[in-house]
Amino acid sequence: MNYRKDRYGNSLSVLGFGCMRFPRKAGLTDREATEKLILRAIENGINYFDTAYIYPGSEAVLGEILEKNGLRDRVYIASKLPHYLIKTKEDMETMFREELRRLRCDRIDYYLMHMLTDTDTWERLLSIGIDDWIREKKECGAIGQIGFSYHGNSDTFCRLVDAYDWDFTMIQYNYMDENSQAGRRGLRHASAKGLPVMIMEPLRGGKLVKNLPREALELFQSYPKKLTPAQWSFHWLWNQPEVTVVLSGMNSPEVLFENLASAAKAEVGSFTPEDEAHLKRVVKALNAKTKVGCTGCGYCMPCPKNVDIPGTFSAYNRRYTEGKFHGLVDYVMCTALRKNSTAAGACIGCGKCEKHCPQGIRIREELKKAAREFEGPVYRVFSGLAKKFTHF
Repeated sequence: MNYRKDRYGNSLSVLGFGCMRFPRKAGLTDREATEKLILRAIENGINYFDTAYIYPGSEAVLGEILEKNGLRDRVYIASKLPHYLIKTKEDMETMFREELRRLRCDRIDYYLMHMLTDTDTWERLLSIGIDDWIREKKECGAIGQIGFSYHGNSDTFCRLVDAYDWDFTMIQYNYMDENSQAGRRGLRHASAKGLPVMIMEPLRGGKLVKNLPREALELFQSYPKKLTPAQWSFHWLWNQPEVTVVLSGMNSPEVLFENLASAAKAEVGSFTPEDEAHLKRVVKALNAKTKVGCTGCGYCMPCPKNVDIPGTFSAYNRRYTEGKFHGLVDYVMCTALRKNSTAAGACIGCGKCEKHCPQGIRIREELKKAAREFEGPVYRVFSGLAKKFTHF
């Protein structure tokens, strides 16, 4: 196992264990299989385990296994506060104490604001005393380091990084999201400020491994360096010095050991310029079904009506490359899960964005198409539910 340092000198395994989806049996978490996986992971050097308050049963199962086997002090636990369920400082305390109870411990090493969406949301949390609460928890040792996880565009991510003295952050990042989500620009911005960056969705929910188009598979198979699609994804990430930990939801021994083998070779510089060029050919094959040629550069922003243009196009493209459900989920997250909606339907057709688009995209026209496809009855239901969590 290779390790990289956080800002305080702790050595973190480059491969982290994502605890959102443990092995299941008869619809429930298979505790025996999960325990074997976690023990094997620790035996092989994994020391970073990521869970969350809202992952069903995850914190409790992880806490039980670590306590039973006396392993709490051999690992770092990361968990998350569901700020969208919080109205008061007392709510924070109640939920945090519940997490400690589930995890059967007295501290959480890496604690995140779960899916922090924008600076307005962070300002709301500051207004109800979260800054003082964090300080209290860090002073008594109940929280080791504070950070936030993020889905959205790079501009908003960079503003959030600058909005507080964070210890670390977590982003969705993979070779398909190099220029969308927080992207490489966000990754480098956080790293330049001294923040370790944890990576989620390195395989885009498995889409970079399962059901790849024939053209992409043939490109992988024809290349002299024989790596599996998953190994290509991990090696691309670990080649970047700004990446600290890459999370993987490993729910079988086969996946665990394949990822461990990759992590043993995780070195900056192991991914050559030829490898990078070949992976771009794979990306081109995967993008053959995309609808809008948006690179996520953000030159079109800000929009006078607060439309998240790069986020909309990223979700719109995902709808056609990975399916309607995944596209809709992305769209809800980048437009509705914010204090102020950033939906495409708010576009007034002013054209300001198009004057700055390097790709010459007919942005107004494409936003209308995206709004027609996304903002139907299902979106309105999701949007209404989101407002209950983000507006108080």
